[in-house]
Amino acid sequence: MTKTLKLGCIADDFTGATDLANNLVRSGMRVVQTIGVPTSPLAADVHAVVVALKSRTIPAAEAIAQSLDALKWLQAQGAEQIYFKYCSTFDSTPDGNIGPVTEALMDALGTDFTIATPAFPDNGRTVFKGYLFAGNVLLNESGMQNHPLTPMTDANLVRVMQAQTKRKVGLIDYKTVAQGEGAIRERIAALRAEGVGVAVVDATSNDDLHRLGPALKGMPLVTAGSGVAIGLPANFGLKPSLQASQLPKASGLQAVVSGSCSVATNAQVAHFKATGRPAMAINPAALMNGQSEAVVQQVLVWAAPLLQGGPVLVYSTAEPEAVKAVQAQLGVAEAGALVEHALASVARGLVDLGVQQLVVAGGETSGACVQALGIAQLQIGPQIDPGVPWCHAHSANGEGVHIALKSGNFGTEDFFTKAFVALP
Repeated sequence: MTKTLKLGCIADDFTGATDLANNLVRSGMRVVQTIGVPTSPLAADVHAVVVALKSRTIPAAEAIAQSLDALKWLQAQGAEQIYFKYCSTFDSTPDGNIGPVTEALMDALGTDFTIATPAFPDNGRTVFKGYLFAGNVLLNESGMQNHPLTPMTDANLVRVMQAQTKRKVGLIDYKTVAQGEGAIRERIAALRAEGVGVAVVDATSNDDLHRLGPALKGMPLVTAGSGVAIGLPANFGLKPSLQASQLPKASGLQAVVSGSCSVATNAQVAHFKATGRPAMAINPAALMNGQSEAVVQQVLVWAAPLLQGGPVLVYSTAEPEAVKAVQAQLGVAEAGALVEHALASVARGLVDLGVQQLVVAGGETSGACVQALGIAQLQIGPQIDPGVPWCHAHSANGEGVHIALKSGNFGTEDFFTKAFVALP
């Protein structure tokens, strides 16, 4: 058992896991990210482990079971504090999975109180008076109201969380946070006395997150997006260090696989195409009736001669109306799974063609691609954009692969082109 493990993290999707790991590395922690719950003890001497699950949109009972399995493994490795990480847009429905997983972890840890905040100011996610903003607009006006799996139609996180949990939900507002650790701890004590089990926390800047961090020292469970992570390593006496993000030198061919339908990813696809670089769209409707394998082979035949000239893009990114039309034919879950499996097969095929620098966009797509590549563990490297680092892993064929797993909502418009320049 490692003797240095401080923080044990459970992330509800793969891009979110690398997002969290990225912030921990930048704040001085040595971090390993595992794909799923490991079956053997931790061998690496690290400060934090992020267990990446694919549990954001599965049935709540399954998400709870997977999260509890991750908790048991992390406890067995000696983790001093547990961090449940979800998306900075609080992706969920009235049925879960943020609330149910939070409650299950609280019960397992024997704690009656935790906090909840998806705030990540570096990516424009701020919480003010309990309302979540994406950039300058409320969450439900940001495009997230059109999310195909977890449409977010209410920006009030107290209401959203209360609908998902039996525990009373309260608020630690911006005025309290601005006063620092002492005031935050006093507010926590007052809320607990009122029977509150989960407190949404305001944060409009990194300064707020750094003020919040010390107040969370010793709290058995923290639930948040990745932003809160910047204030936690200092609780364990750690400081930022460049050594934590060093990766092996990059080589091989380059490609992008995109399955996100977010506003940000749509813009990134358009930018990549506008540069004149080769791009091929996969029409979800073309995958029906057993045609998926044929479509994948068509994509790989197209890509093979182009890869020597620089990165290629394969995408299923589409406008919300187009996505809804396919969902109407196939159903939401089947349409999503069909696209994920096809893109995962494309990613595996591209690696077989010699791609060793791969960008994947979209949480569900990233999960499917990582699993298809047989990746069990990721070493976290330098940041491309807030929340998105390059990582290094070994695929099932034994080849080293540099891979970036990008949440759909993250990254600047030129992300797909600049990512490869950022890799040493």
